[in-house]
Amino acid sequence: MNLAARLRPRTLNEFVGQEHLVGTGKVIRRMIEEKNIFSMILWGPPGTGKTTLAQIVANETQAHFYHLSAVEAGKSELQKIIKEVMGNNSPTIAIDTSENEEHPLVVNPKQPVPILFLDEIHRWSKSQQDALLPYVEKGDIILIGATTDNPSFEVNNALLSRCRVFVLENLSLENLEKLIDTALIDVERGLGKYKKTLLPEAKNLLLQFSGGDARIMLNGLEIAVTNYKQKTITPEIIEQVFQHKSAGIYDKKADEHYNTISAFIKSMRGSDPDAALYYMLRMLENGEDPIFVARRMLIFAAEDIGLADRGALIQANGCFEAVEKIGLPEAQLILASTCLYLSTAKKSRSVPNAIEKTKQAIFQDPILPIPLALRNAPTKLMKELKYSQGYTWSEKHVGLEEGQSYLPDKLKGKKFFER
Repeated sequence: MNLAARLRPRTLNEFVGQEHLVGTGKVIRRMIEEKNIFSMILWGPPGTGKTTLAQIVANETQAHFYHLSAVEAGKSELQKIIKEVMGNNSPTIAIDTSENEEHPLVVNPKQPVPILFLDEIHRWSKSQQDALLPYVEKGDIILIGATTDNPSFEVNNALLSRCRVFVLENLSLENLEKLIDTALIDVERGLGKYKKTLLPEAKNLLLQFSGGDARIMLNGLEIAVTNYKQKTITPEIIEQVFQHKSAGIYDKKADEHYNTISAFIKSMRGSDPDAALYYMLRMLENGEDPIFVARRMLIFAAEDIGLADRGALIQANGCFEAVEKIGLPEAQLILASTCLYLSTAKKSRSVPNAIEKTKQAIFQDPILPIPLALRNAPTKLMKELKYSQGYTWSEKHVGLEEGQSYLPDKLKGKKFFER
């Protein structure tokens, strides 16, 4: 059994991370404490504790736990579990040994509703998911599904409507460091018997290369501790374990990823081509997906340049399509050209500003009536109700008559777009 499996939390108090769900007074902790369990979908990145949390829910509520992987199991495995569940849930009759003659027989209460944990639920087909519906709906089983994909797209609406969706987040650096420290000192289940020391620089690399996945991190740590004789784990050992070169503290899923892309965008927005080019190449040299960079520049062209330079969006879109076709290393030339063009172009946020102002007006009065003059009048009744009256369609003029407003009356004269 590997380190990640050995250190798997057994109780809610041992569980690390997801404080927004399991912290004091939070929904899953309250659900367990009240023993009021309901079907749910746990949605989050790998290594964030979905399987562990499902097992803890079962353990803490003393419910029978069934585990299926949607990659390996199908309807037949589900039916076997359902058959067993339905048999175990039948009420049993027991003799009352007390002297109560009026009620010599009692019915034993049912056990807690069993939990079916379906890992990677998004991999089941529509018909397979439909097979779960009647049992979830009747309460014969509690379904806990786990997925790394958006359940809105991957789980049937009928099944999704019978479950609560909980979003699990990447473990924080503090959470991950806590797991590392525990692993190094725990003699019974961890690596404490080896008495190894992890240099701070090596810990940083371990955190970086794991990408927020606790399972990858712990298994990498175990290899570093057990396969190398040195008492001190160095950055070089971590690099060998993960087969990475240390090219700076950058990872496509960690904080430095977001910090660097933020610096890149802000440099283009500030019309500093040198800084923008530096941050872009820093991302690419550290393995960033060039499509990601091209996509961000496409968004930037629409959001931060907009109508100030109508060629920017054309340039950015052309860059995106070219990078898809070519790939690195040649795509760097196209990315660099577009980066420099966008950095030196005139800037205008008139489009996003207009969108925001318009949304605010819609939010404040979401059902303002459409002006009658702008409504179609295909029937006699609609014409009698003055639909389309005041809208002229002729060789000389197409549009509203003078003095009328295209906006609802309450918003007449309102300006959302500033040139």
